[in-house]
Amino acid sequence: MIGGLATALIIGALLLAAVCVIVAIRNRAMGVVLLVGLGVLELGLLVQAGIGVAKVVGGQSPHETATFIGYLAGTVVIPPVAALWALAERTRWGPAVAAVACFAIPVMVGRLLQIWQGTP
Repeated sequence: MIGGLATALIIGALLLAAVCVIVAIRNRAMGVVLLVGLGVLELGLLVQAGIGVAKVVGGQSPHETATFIGYLAGTVVIPPVAALWALAERTRWGPAVAAVACFAIPVMVGRLLQIWQGTP
């Protein structure tokens, strides 16, 4: 795992979550800015997943490899599902769904770091 990339993903997801909350409070529907933000977050998560899988295949795997791969897969799935759900919901709850997804990403990335480092 690359600590700098994980930190950037955590900070980016939290900032995007804050923007989503502001949009929801303003009673606006999901817009292009939030969609682009989720897309950029997804690209970062795909890079992280690619690096993680490459390290596992290369022999640098944590003790809980299955859990690690599960968290990697989960982080990659969350933004697209949140984007589709938020686009389908044309009320303030669309950005609220995206905010919840963006709050889940830092938790999962943090757990990935813990698993990689062998912290219980």
